[in-house]
Amino acid sequence: MRAMRMNRYGAASVIREEAVPRPAPDRGDVLIQVAATSFNPSDVGLRRGLLRAVLPLELPYTLGGDVAGTIVEVGDDVHTLAVGDRVIGRVDTGGAAAEFVTAAADTLVVAPTAVPLTHAAAIPIAGLTAWQAVYEHACITSGQRVLVNGAGGGVGGFAVQLAKHAGAHVIATASTRSADVVRQLGADETIDYTAAPLGDALDGPVDVILNLVDLAGRPAAALMSLVRPGGVVVSATVALTAPAGSSVTAVSFVARNDTGHLASLVKLVDAGAVRVDIAASRPLADLASVHLDAESGRVRGKTILIP
Repeated sequence: MRAMRMNRYGAASVIREEAVPRPAPDRGDVLIQVAATSFNPSDVGLRRGLLRAVLPLELPYTLGGDVAGTIVEVGDDVHTLAVGDRVIGRVDTGGAAAEFVTAAADTLVVAPTAVPLTHAAAIPIAGLTAWQAVYEHACITSGQRVLVNGAGGGVGGFAVQLAKHAGAHVIATASTRSADVVRQLGADETIDYTAAPLGDALDGPVDVILNLVDLAGRPAAALMSLVRPGGVVVSATVALTAPAGSSVTAVSFVARNDTGHLASLVKLVDAGAVRVDIAASRPLADLASVHLDAESGRVRGKTILIP
């Protein structure tokens, strides 16, 4: 089978298409024929070796942490899924940037039926991150003013919708190329972060900030100052600490694989409450080019890759 692999850490050019044996499912696993995987910004850090202290890879390594596909074989002791089932999931060991991948059955959920199976590959990693930011860490409730900092990304698109679904008034930072889409996803207000400091554009403090971007050297205190006393800042990217003496709560987290959260998100997609926004659909062989585009700032939202 074809797989997009890296044999060493480095530039995007280390990603190569290779012929590798088709895997076989172990006990508790299933074999999935991949309909699509998706690109996540963290893939760049993974490929460059910036995450090796917390996530060392066994090289050569097949990329791809999101999967949507159809089960073609089941291993022993798998009773909840069957051949022919269409599933999605987060594959923490990678390998979904290929024609076939194995995954533990208990990490998968039935794919939504309201969107094409290929589009559903955009959900697991970005969707889980947004779900846990909104509902588990920020605990957003109806009537709150919520600032989504970085709404133009894949996580941001889901976060805007989930915060809106929770009843919040959503203010989203987005570039001019993303603003229209972010508004379509439910943002009540958009702020062009390139035009003026956030503090100048906001009409008063917010209850919650969801930070989904690298602050690029900007002081975290400036972000914290936008939250009312007793408010919450949740960061899925950089570690944040509330200033001494502040009543603001700062939470930094790494999303975990949770099939309960993923299944709940699928229900919202099937109910039409959450939209899966696909910015680009590309052949799997283009994966290295997608990495280059991301490093040049040319990737918006979710890009899916199809074998």
